[in-house]
Amino acid sequence: MTHPHPTLAVILLLLNGLVSSLHAAEITISVQDTNGKPLTNIVALLRSKNLQQQLPAPQVQGIMDQINREFVPHTLVVQQGTQVSFPNSDNVQHHVYSFSPAKTFELKLYSELDIEPLLFDRPGVIELGCNVHDWMLGYIYVADTPYFAQTNRHGEAAINAPAGEYTLSLWHPRLSDKDIERVSNIVVTNQNIMVNLGLQDSLLPSLVEYDAVEGFNNYD
Repeated sequence: MTHPHPTLAVILLLLNGLVSSLHAAEITISVQDTNGKPLTNIVALLRSKNLQQQLPAPQVQGIMDQINREFVPHTLVVQQGTQVSFPNSDNVQHHVYSFSPAKTFELKLYSELDIEPLLFDRPGVIELGCNVHDWMLGYIYVADTPYFAQTNRHGEAAINAPAGEYTLSLWHPRLSDKDIERVSNIVVTNQNIMVNLGLQDSLLPSLVEYDAVEGFNNYD
């Protein structure tokens, strides 16, 4: 049995990578509420229907800061296996905790900016609180896919994904179960795709004072 020359093998590998990159596209998801108003910071997720696909290593570390006695951002989405740091940008101490099944932890009273990051290796929703400031509430969504994004102020999220068959879903703490469980089938080729999604239900009531107004603000 003969084997390709090492140089030829490298060239073939590069060509395969180039072909794969050509068969990819940008999927833009536009999300509106029941009145047609764009919604910001809605998490859009593409999950491959290829169950054998392995997750690549996360490329970035997540940051959940504490500013003006609030979690910033209010909702953070990271890939499964990501390290998340919890700096304290306030001049007071915080005591961050979570009792969520996807990640139970406690960061006891601290005021320094540097604290060891935590590994979030189980998918799901993590609800954050602070034992010192009862009104503080934040969320980390740990995605079991590398293909996700949050909508901008125009209600749009852009995801780059290789060719294949995917399911598209949404998440945000104020979405109803009906909208969270809603799944759309997406086929990605080498052509960019635009998907418009309107919520089926109204947003759930806010649990925190700063987002009690209609729609979302900078902390969502």
